[in-house]
Amino acid sequence: MKKIIRQRSSQEGIKPITSSSVLNRVYSYRGIQASAELDYSLARLLPYHDLKGMDEAVALLAEAITEQQRILVVGDFDADGATSSALAKLVLTAFGAKHVDYLVPNRFEFGYGLSPELIEVAKELKPDLIVTVDNGISSIAGVSAAQQAGIKVLITDHHLAGDELPQANAIVNPNQPGDIFPSKNMAGVGVVFYVLLALRARLREDNWFESQVIEEPNLAHYLDIVALGTVADVVPLDSNNRLLVHNGLKLIRAGRCRPGIQALLKLAKRQLAKVTATDLGFSVGPRLNAAGRLDDMSVGIECLLAEDEGAAKELAEILHSLNSDRRQVEQDMQDEALSKLEEVDWHTGEFDHSVCLYEPHWHQGVVGLLASRIKEKVNKPCIVFANADEVSIKGSARSVKEVHIRDALALVDSRHPQLVEKFGGHAMAAGLSMPLNNLEKFQRAFEKAVADLLNGKMIEDVIETDGELKQEDMTIDTAHELALAGPFGQGFPEPAFDGEFIVLNHRIVGENHLKLTLQACDQQTPIPAIAFRIDVEEWLSQPAQKIRAVYKPDINDYYNVPELQLMIQYFERLA
Repeated sequence: MKKIIRQRSSQEGIKPITSSSVLNRVYSYRGIQASAELDYSLARLLPYHDLKGMDEAVALLAEAITEQQRILVVGDFDADGATSSALAKLVLTAFGAKHVDYLVPNRFEFGYGLSPELIEVAKELKPDLIVTVDNGISSIAGVSAAQQAGIKVLITDHHLAGDELPQANAIVNPNQPGDIFPSKNMAGVGVVFYVLLALRARLREDNWFESQVIEEPNLAHYLDIVALGTVADVVPLDSNNRLLVHNGLKLIRAGRCRPGIQALLKLAKRQLAKVTATDLGFSVGPRLNAAGRLDDMSVGIECLLAEDEGAAKELAEILHSLNSDRRQVEQDMQDEALSKLEEVDWHTGEFDHSVCLYEPHWHQGVVGLLASRIKEKVNKPCIVFANADEVSIKGSARSVKEVHIRDALALVDSRHPQLVEKFGGHAMAAGLSMPLNNLEKFQRAFEKAVADLLNGKMIEDVIETDGELKQEDMTIDTAHELALAGPFGQGFPEPAFDGEFIVLNHRIVGENHLKLTLQACDQQTPIPAIAFRIDVEEWLSQPAQKIRAVYKPDINDYYNVPELQLMIQYFERLA
């Protein structure tokens, strides 16, 4: 599908804040108006006092530690849940807690969150306090079951709250009603980090560390875990999240990160000194997520908890292997899904605004990735379903920026209260479950909800860029500047530029990568470029002589001789 290439808009009157004209342009397009907004010192971290429920949460944890109660961390089966679980266990133990364990529901047996069924498993560990991380805000029945069993519950979460909140002993969630914390974009691991910051202050006031002869932990040393979870969960990188990620990347680049993160980066063939947020999101995150998608996320948590290189390497290799398996499963599912799409004209007729796909044999742990791929293909909200059991299905939804996907599901639920069993999520991603027999009716109800939310508005398939690069800016220095200018990610997009190029030569490398030598139409210097995962048959049937490309400048040092290379993200033929 051809995309619309559009240059980003900037606010007028913004003064230059660096000596680089390219960086000034990039920052102005992202709304940066002063150099202070690029100050990522930890002193600028938003204060934890503004988070609703923090005093109650700290009181619960302080009591649990000082009385050596049993603390059970209940996480989620994705990278955010894994990093949150590992962070909580590592830091609470460093604070002097002697009985800290974790429990992550198996995706295929228990599903998401603190369910009553999971409480039955948790009871075997005899916890005094359950701390949920990256989940819990919708676990009304699970919290009730814990309370009935005499177990206190502290919820730490970042997902949107429903109409009813669970009756937990304390809730810390920037997105709960009445919370005034300025950043609503923190990942679950960020919320946990804030709770631990507040807890450390309380323990310090109580002279706990001094009385127990414990060296007070420096929580900045754990920001590598926070950065990984934040980027992998694809939350918007507002200024506070960028601050957390920036300092986490500093640890990683200096080689002072967890052995498990180092091992995963090495398997992904990433150099520690040059790691970017993109590497965390596209190299480490998927390997960590593979455990929760295909097997048991405890493998990923143990990798993050590993204290020595040998154990970390062994666990990272398991994750690496699982990720390879996941890729094959995803590819097979994608091939089937694309075949199904060819059977129906999704652009006209009954389903103009949405896509729902289901196959009984599809893998429940991979439907979210497939939904993302199909959403990109058809440029409309997409839900992919797989069997949960003999009578129920689970779906993973992905959306476009014009449609808040959780709002769409909430609209369906309000109109058809018995259709969906449960749902939750964000603006761009959500999950749901329902009886298989309800699928056909749900498809129509979802299509109607999306159409009503759009209210006649068109969904545009747009790639935004930072404009064209001049010849004097097509340099390794520019690529280096841009690499260090982040962290970039969701809501603070990585710089991308566009321009027209003559194709001097081309060849296919690997299975489906296109290696090019280009020349900008107004320049003389040839520039190496590469485009990944292209349609090889289409290209070879009619190779282009001239293209318009969206790209980012990169440094290729594969042969230990650094050279500028354009990483092409999208291109269209001009001749």
